[in-house]
Amino acid sequence: MRKFPGLALILAVFVLSSFYQPKRIKSLKGTWQYAGDILNGKKEDATADLVLQRKYTDTDFTAYFAEKDSLPQKYETGTYKLTNDTCFETETWSGFPSKLLNITVGYHYAIRHDTLILTGVLPNGATTIDYWTKVK
Repeated sequence: MRKFPGLALILAVFVLSSFYQPKRIKSLKGTWQYAGDILNGKKEDATADLVLQRKYTDTDFTAYFAEKDSLPQKYETGTYKLTNDTCFETETWSGFPSKLLNITVGYHYAIRHDTLILTGVLPNGATTIDYWTKVK
């Protein structure tokens, strides 16, 4: 019966760990800059020639692009909602032809240090992992 104390310890750790709740954020509020992605297993890094940024409020986002030595241009707006570990995004306006207009896409989200990571499957079946670095 020497195994009983070990079993009690494992059970105690399990019970105590069930009370742990990771900190959930309520919004992505702030400015985030595109840092690269992996689309269908192919990695693409951000470039210095084209800067993409998203400005989030508590419920909406506006996306801008700026080519080198030019002013930022709005190219997309949308809404989002965070629930547990999922970010539901709906593009509501696009300055370019888009197959995502008015379609809600659910992304698993995580924030590591200053980087927002959005992982999901697009409506066309493509898998994506997007990286956005917090600017402000």
